[in-house]
Amino acid sequence: MRTTYRFCVSTPEMSLADKVSLGSGADFWSTESVGSVAKMIMTDGPHGIRRQTGASDHLGLAGSEPATCFPPAVGLGQSWDVDLTRRVGEALGREARALDADVLLGPGVNIKRDPRCGRNFEYFSEDPVVSGILGAAWVNGLQSAGVGASLKHFALNNAEHDRMRSSSDVDLRPMREIYLHAFSHVVRTASPWTVMCSYNRINGELASQNRWLLTELLRDEWGFDGVVVSDWGAVADRVAAVAAGLDLEMPGRSDTNAPIVAAVEAGTLDEVAVDRAASNMAALAARVVDGRAEAVAPDLEAHHSLAREVAARCIVLLKNDGGLLPLSPDRSIAVIGPFAQTPRYQGGGSSHVNPTRLDVPLDEIRFHARTVTYNRGFTTDGSEIEPQSSAVAAASAADVAVVFLGLGEGQESEGFDRDDIEVPQDQLELLTAIVGVQPNTVVVLAHGGVLRLAPVADAAPAILDGALLGQAGGAAIADVLFGVVNPSARLTETVPIRLQDCPSYLNFPGENSHVRYGEGIFVGYRGYDARDLPVTYPFGHGLSYSTFEYSDLVVASHESGIIAHVTVTNTGDRSGREIVQFYTSKLDSVIARPPRELKGFAATEVLEPGSAEQLSVSINRADLAYWETRTDGWIVEGGSYEVSAGASSRDIRVTSSADVEGDAVDIAFTADTTVGEALRDPAAAKALGILGLSLGTDDDALGMDTARMMADIPLGRLKAFGMGQDEIDAIIARGGFIGSGSGG
Repeated sequence: MRTTYRFCVSTPEMSLADKVSLGSGADFWSTESVGSVAKMIMTDGPHGIRRQTGASDHLGLAGSEPATCFPPAVGLGQSWDVDLTRRVGEALGREARALDADVLLGPGVNIKRDPRCGRNFEYFSEDPVVSGILGAAWVNGLQSAGVGASLKHFALNNAEHDRMRSSSDVDLRPMREIYLHAFSHVVRTASPWTVMCSYNRINGELASQNRWLLTELLRDEWGFDGVVVSDWGAVADRVAAVAAGLDLEMPGRSDTNAPIVAAVEAGTLDEVAVDRAASNMAALAARVVDGRAEAVAPDLEAHHSLAREVAARCIVLLKNDGGLLPLSPDRSIAVIGPFAQTPRYQGGGSSHVNPTRLDVPLDEIRFHARTVTYNRGFTTDGSEIEPQSSAVAAASAADVAVVFLGLGEGQESEGFDRDDIEVPQDQLELLTAIVGVQPNTVVVLAHGGVLRLAPVADAAPAILDGALLGQAGGAAIADVLFGVVNPSARLTETVPIRLQDCPSYLNFPGENSHVRYGEGIFVGYRGYDARDLPVTYPFGHGLSYSTFEYSDLVVASHESGIIAHVTVTNTGDRSGREIVQFYTSKLDSVIARPPRELKGFAATEVLEPGSAEQLSVSINRADLAYWETRTDGWIVEGGSYEVSAGASSRDIRVTSSADVEGDAVDIAFTADTTVGEALRDPAAAKALGILGLSLGTDDDALGMDTARMMADIPLGRLKAFGMGQDEIDAIIARGGFIGSGSGG
């Protein structure tokens, strides 16, 4: 049950200056304490608690207290595991409470629009359904421990280039359906205590000063009842920001208080806006005080064990030709690559966590196997190493080579976007040489953003993609390599054959402080699938050491949406779990749609060989809606929908269909209404027939389809074809026509 915290901070109780001071932090991480409103501490994360010690800064230069470093969102997203994500949130909440942190700045649910974005490691997916469902689970877990979340970065923060000035220029339909969907879902289902507005502009207006975004959409439409806080340094004009709906500017800047007071006194800022912000801050403080009473000392050993469990669930088995994996402990293993000894386990920048401990992959492999050698083979910092031939010789002498490839900390980070998505050339050359002498080669990948894996997939028979796995990733990698854990993770991003195939390629990162979202709704797999482009690995891809069969898909529609049931059977010889993805398609749609869109997902329990489980997913009617730009609202298009259960967006196993009743799109006739549109209305169609409008029967004489040509003529232009104005006005007066949402 949601507890509503609402306080009326009126002038007799608190001076204008005091109310204004609540809206600006006391310092870099804390808020002001005024009267009964308690001071609150915010801290970075979100995959761990970055509670800085000593002099604070936002760039990670100051040290921070040790905290469990869980897999960042790039890894956690690959688990597709709602319960596990909630448990991570709970653990983060307990550690935040122990470190006296009241609000943890996360989760990030922005869409991975382009694989070059430097901050993609902080976000879950290219798909809004995955991002929204996992983001809500994270928030629910965190806040159950009495610590507030800060849903970020609101909104359309999809590049690091020029991020404090750049305008994300996007049409309303992709904005609503793709980029705002996850935020809406988290706000409506998890009630985060705070939402953090982003640095960028949205269609020319700073997010921090965007009243439509912060008030009309977030509060009035979605029902958000928490605090809107700025990203650190995102406010250019605090007066305009407060008027738009911002409650708290961070970090603290006392020099912005006086302009707020002056604006109220001059009548250019309504004091109601200041009261609103102060009330929201007071309500947050009340939540925080209640949360402090829920403090429970964290068990850091248990949290490390959880981090190991989570990391193993995040490792995607991309390829396993010939059943090379899992490895036998009896085989001699050549481990190659610096990431095996110095693991890359988190992203760089403001989210950097000081781990409580760190599992090293090489040590964990040595724990499992009897004979293990190690060679660096390459570096990521340009330092000198022994010639590659020593690593190649070691691989040749072993039974199996395990090669760790990926990107170093200096090659991707917050603050800049990558220029390409290439695996470094020296790593590819080393892999080619190793595979030339050792056909039993396993590649283990570490990276925060998508890599072009075509050359790796062409060379290596087995590939594990760990993305970034947190402090226990080393043990988790060994668990999967040796079959202690049967992998079940799935990609949350498409791996393209080449960068130029990306839907956003021609519109990233923009120029002159503008980036045009020219691909519209065709983001990620939606764009690749719509163009039928080959990819290296599709969205949702992931293998197992077992095999699974899908059967008995039953789909039924009801007034609330669609419910789908499917049976999953383990047809292999190892126990394992399977993640099933549910996609919808509307092949006869009169609006532009991708071939299929993810609408839900579910995971089996661990199934023994031969056993089966029925999974069910409910697809809400609202999730079938598209944004109708002509009426500025959500519309469900009526008719038949295909519902498919699959193992990826391109591995559809079973398909059924359901009929859905549509919403009417009533649009008043005008002179710009076309003949074709008018003919959809029976009364108007009859009137056009009575008036003798001919759509043409003498096509052969003109060498054209006259009917199709006439259908596109606006009613007002029929005067040019002999129709009188009175007759045109009579047709227009008939009323509205039922548009693309009709059906059922």
